[in-house]
Amino acid sequence: MLKVGVIGGGSISEFHLGPYFANPEVEIAAICDQNKHRLQTLGEKYEAANLYTDVDDLLANDEMAAVSICTWNNSHAELAIKALESGKHVLLEKPLSITMEEAYAIEAAVKRSNKILQVGYVRRFASNVGVLKKFIDAEELGELYYAKASCLRRLGNPGGWFSDISKSGGGPLMDLGVHMIDLCWYLMGKPKPISVTGNTYKKLGNRAHIENLSFYKAADFNAEHNDVEDLANALIRFENGASLFVDVSFTLQAKQDEVSVKLYGEKGGAEIEPELVIVQERHETILNVTPQIDMPGFDFTGAFTNEINHFVECCLTGKQPISPVEDGVAVMKMLTAIYESAATRQEIKL
Repeated sequence: MLKVGVIGGGSISEFHLGPYFANPEVEIAAICDQNKHRLQTLGEKYEAANLYTDVDDLLANDEMAAVSICTWNNSHAELAIKALESGKHVLLEKPLSITMEEAYAIEAAVKRSNKILQVGYVRRFASNVGVLKKFIDAEELGELYYAKASCLRRLGNPGGWFSDISKSGGGPLMDLGVHMIDLCWYLMGKPKPISVTGNTYKKLGNRAHIENLSFYKAADFNAEHNDVEDLANALIRFENGASLFVDVSFTLQAKQDEVSVKLYGEKGGAEIEPELVIVQERHETILNVTPQIDMPGFDFTGAFTNEINHFVECCLTGKQPISPVEDGVAVMKMLTAIYESAATRQEIKL
């Protein structure tokens, strides 16, 4: 049995607690949250043996072998390093950190501790991504040289800590762009990024005045505070000649929300969002191939279940995760370069 603790009891924590609770090889040994009412509710629901309001008390519990960290972005580095130094394996929600200094410090702590750290790039674990990865690994699409990803919300600034740059590290780029960039980069074979040109815009704010159209709000939603970007876009160039274009928004004067991920190769192409489609050539004819799978689109709950089960397997067997700390550092380099490029209005060489 793997004894696991979960740090942070916000909405994302239940996507960790649920799969842990359902996994017969896991015991939820502890939950930590400063909100006592929320802590008690989660403890009862998931039958946690210990409930803590102080993270140091949780980490001092030597029975636990692993933790999930589901807290604000600005606490990721401190908590991950503490957990590793206390002898725990770590599943760390994305992004890895909010600065490169923090990212390097986490990477160093992983090496010192000889423990597993898995970054929460949950879209890598979606079933439709798994199907496409098999086609890519079999070289049926050939060299992937261009990818294009969008995650555009017309009304979707969650407010609260999401819109407080001191806690989040950024807006849609840190919340949504991290997934879009990582997914494309992962499927393209993780080529080395060499330059970034990016733009950020802050024109619309949180648009809390909009009526008759609902949107997700953080538990600590505050309509008065917003100092993150509305929109970010970037062109990332790689050492092998490939390129990636990405744009993401919390709010935009758009007709509708849009999620789109497309990859283009020498022998074929693919769309992974909104649903998996593979494009190939056969006998001088172009084919749009629609895989017959239960979940052609992104299955949020299923992907988290796969991610948690993979982490458990890695902790129990010593297997290395498919989203290791090194990948977290690489993605952070791209994210921070986009912000730097936007601030300086110049291309950033990596």
